[in-house]
Amino acid sequence: MLKLENITKSFNGTTILNKLNVEVKDNSILSIVGPSGAGKTTLLRCIAGLDRPDSGKFILNGDTFDPADSTETERIIGIVFQDFNLFPHLTVMENVTLAPTMALKQSKEEAKENASGILKELELQTHVDQYPFELSGGQKQRVAIARALAMKPQILCYDEPTSALDPSLRDAVGKVILDLKETGITQIVVTHDPAFAENISDQILQVKPINK
Repeated sequence: MLKLENITKSFNGTTILNKLNVEVKDNSILSIVGPSGAGKTTLLRCIAGLDRPDSGKFILNGDTFDPADSTETERIIGIVFQDFNLFPHLTVMENVTLAPTMALKQSKEEAKENASGILKELELQTHVDQYPFELSGGQKQRVAIARALAMKPQILCYDEPTSALDPSLRDAVGKVILDLKETGITQIVVTHDPAFAENISDQILQVKPINK
């Protein structure tokens, strides 16, 4: 279980998160919803270790945990960015195997074998030699998910996973997230789409702008 206790974060004197508390149970899906400027992405970035909160603490399975410590976070929390952040000069397979070979010190053969299994599960096995510019938005999204999964995280975070997709692909992304739940991964989803959140979530956290 991941617990956030009294998480506070400010930027340039403006408080974005104020003593926020939430618990995320293992093998569950938490969606974070709310209007623009309410702190959804800021909260996700703090959970993923990309930003450090001003105060408060994270507790993972009963132990204090610092997501901003990259040595701890590498194999615990993965993130799928809103704009995918794929390397345009690398193929799908190269995008997925790069981090495991560099950060986890896997051999190229091991990384490729693991990636092949993940890409097959996400129905991307016929696209392994393609480059990002050759893929649809939905395919890029799944490659970004595959790249995060290749690091074998306990918790997978998504920043607006449907925002760059056609409405017809929203359900497909939801199915991927629900299918991943069956593998035992805890997932945290930032979304502007309340209906999408309702369809996939075990728990919904609604954040609101802090009144000045």
